[in-house]
Amino acid sequence: MTSENRQTGAMPDDSGAAESSGVPHDDAAGETHHEVAEIVGRLAEPGEMDGAERRRLLGRLSRALNTGAKKARESGVGRGRWLADVFMAVAPRIPIRDLETLSAHHHGLIGEALADDLARTAAKATMTVGAIGGALAAAEFAAPPLLLSAPAQLVAETLVVAAIEVKLIAELHEVYGVQVPGGGPQRAIAFVTAWSKQRGVDPMAPASVTLALGAAAKTALRNRLMRTLGRHLTTLGPFLTGAVAGGTLNRAATRKLSEVVRVDLRRHRALPPGTS
Repeated sequence: MTSENRQTGAMPDDSGAAESSGVPHDDAAGETHHEVAEIVGRLAEPGEMDGAERRRLLGRLSRALNTGAKKARESGVGRGRWLADVFMAVAPRIPIRDLETLSAHHHGLIGEALADDLARTAAKATMTVGAIGGALAAAEFAAPPLLLSAPAQLVAETLVVAAIEVKLIAELHEVYGVQVPGGGPQRAIAFVTAWSKQRGVDPMAPASVTLALGAAAKTALRNRLMRTLGRHLTTLGPFLTGAVAGGTLNRAATRKLSEVVRVDLRRHRALPPGTS
């Protein structure tokens, strides 16, 4: 683990879901997934991003998702399954930093201090996405003719928040030195599954790292994504209430996730409280 930003690894197509729904993975869908993954990856990267650029990317992501959702509806795919398929295309492209890079990016912090800062940064990032997404949704709410475009914006917010939180889980494992076995695809599935369950990965449990998502894991992923989307529906309020709700709810959820995952990881390895 020496690369500065390494991806979770290419993830195999969810062919079982596609076959069961009768939806082929056509070239158009592949192009849409690639565009969505590229935008979400940029929004999930650490560091400050200009507010205008973030809004521009969220708007572009919303348009791409709206196109993909229309195609999915025409093919008879349910929203939950479609959303899970999209996220499975996004997850392998989430940039994960190794321990050395994480420490360098967080002012030389190590141990619990680094984990604290990592959790704060992720909570701030999801809060920012929620505030911007909520503001966009609130603007659409105030303009009835455009109301139908609001759900795509909330789906965009949901995917970005999920990506930030999966990234947080993966990087907390780096900080605590809890190694998830397997190659890139297996690790990607492990971290997505951990996010679905809102828990850390248990490297000692063979079932926690598999080559493909089983039926139960797919269902858990769809349910988690739909719950996250449902949380973001509260941002459909008038004026600035959507922005406030979106930011506050996202920050609280990310903080809670980090606390639970860290409790799990401490069972495998305790860290010093040190700062450098």
